[in-house]
Amino acid sequence: MDFKDSDRIPGPRTEDRLPDTAEAAVKIVIVGGFGVGKTTMVGSVSEIRPLTTEETMTQAGIGVDDNFGSASKTATTVAMDFGRISITDELVLYLFGTPGQERFWFLWNGLFEGALGAVVLVDTRRLEVSFDVMGRLEERGVPFVVAVNSFPDAPRYPLPELRTALDVPEEIPIMECDVRRRASSRDVLMTLMRFLHSLALTGALT
Repeated sequence: MDFKDSDRIPGPRTEDRLPDTAEAAVKIVIVGGFGVGKTTMVGSVSEIRPLTTEETMTQAGIGVDDNFGSASKTATTVAMDFGRISITDELVLYLFGTPGQERFWFLWNGLFEGALGAVVLVDTRRLEVSFDVMGRLEERGVPFVVAVNSFPDAPRYPLPELRTALDVPEEIPIMECDVRRRASSRDVLMTLMRFLHSLALTGALT
């Protein structure tokens, strides 16, 4: 059977192809509560066009989804976000953003499979959500760092106070970030990679 050029399935765009120099790829998950900035972080730092599964929010979520502090949010991730960033010529990170609404948290287990580490995004207006998020990572044995996303209207606290409030052990890095800025998001990922490297050196990373 002859195919016309218009019938052929297009391949990846040139800018989306994996660099020829890449020798290792690592899966990283971006987790956090609803509206904390996971989709924004993946989109700001990804070197390829990010894949998102955002759907328009409907009245079905009223009374079910906690959108405190995100009243103007009109769409939400229902499956995952996906992006990619090259840390070096040889090392590539595949980024998977999890859905934030608790009714979609059953999808997290699949997204955690094969993940080497995670970034926990925190909103200081809703610190209590972070306990469940970190608990799920600890249950699965996924190492993580904590990144406090700086929302303009969110209260600001010294990082030592936040560490105490969140009960984050001293060895786990915690930092402030602005996920809208590529450099800030990349700094968070670099902190995670350094943390994972330190765990590997001590034999704590399996």
